Amino acid sequence: MSFLLKNPLLSILMLVLCAGPAMADLQTTSRSNAPRVVVSTGDRSRSSSAATQVPASPIRYPWKIRVTCTVFWVGEDPCKRNPVTNHMSSWDQKWTSNFGGVDDPSPSNRIANHSTGDFRPKGFIPKLNPFYVALPYNDIADSHTHKPEASKVIPWFARTQPKPGKSVCKGRWVQIYNGSRSCYAQWEDCGPWVTDDWEFVFGNKPPKNTQNGAAGIDISPSIRDYLSLGSGKRVHWRFVEASQVPYGPWKKYGQDPTPTSQPNLLAQQRSLEYLRKLRDEGYQKKSLGELQN
Repeated sequence: MSFLLKNPLLSILMLVLCAGPAMADLQTTSRSNAPRVVVSTGDRSRSSSAATQVPASPIRYPWKIRVTCTVFWVGEDPCKRNPVTNHMSSWDQKWTSNFGGVDDPSPSNRIANHSTGDFRPKGFIPKLNPFYVALPYNDIADSHTHKPEASKVIPWFARTQPKPGKSVCKGRWVQIYNGSRSCYAQWEDCGPWVTDDWEFVFGNKPPKNTQNGAAGIDISPSIRDYLSLGSGKRVHWRFVEASQVPYGPWKKYGQDPTPTSQPNLLAQQRSLEYLRKLRDEGYQKKSLGELQN
């Protein structure tokens, strides 16, 4: 830990990561069955130099507790369990090509190494983040229009200032916790099964889908391997801001390249992994009630 004391940046990161799971200041109220999600986002004044406003103070979103997950992957062919092809996503018509190939879920065809932080298919280096999820809502009605409720129920919609028909959901970060370890991933597709369940995704209702154990989130093979999960298992998940996402395997591919020549980079990454372990151990000591409150 003497290394941390000599490095102010890591000292700050330690305070942030060890603070435990900050709970929600999201408040949901009902009006004619259409909840209005209220989030404190600080100054919303428009800036000419940035399309997305950065909140003046941290935002904490609520956990979705004990949600059934299913595994899906880029390039998945249609089948009984998943009748829709995943060669394209709801927002990317060339998803498989842009990813770099089929994200083969077979364990024998994957790299999954906690020591090196490498979680990906063996056959190629992914061009997009292999830590991705699908959630059962699509904010886009067509290429020129958002769905009518989108601006009311999506907490970050107003400060994102989207162009007509441009998704504000694609690429958003989520944190996923399996009871012993947590990871981060990006929202890259819509499902499982339905794409209009804003009451679950942004509200406080259970998933409206009844298939596959009422699944409410699809996870990629890399998430499955990192968290030692499988289809039908239950997880907790919540939205997080990009600024709250620490370095990890979820930032190794498809993100801005990390300067590998930086001195002590490996030691810093190991220190951050240690701090994440301490944070996850803190989660394990909390009851479900404490996570929800």
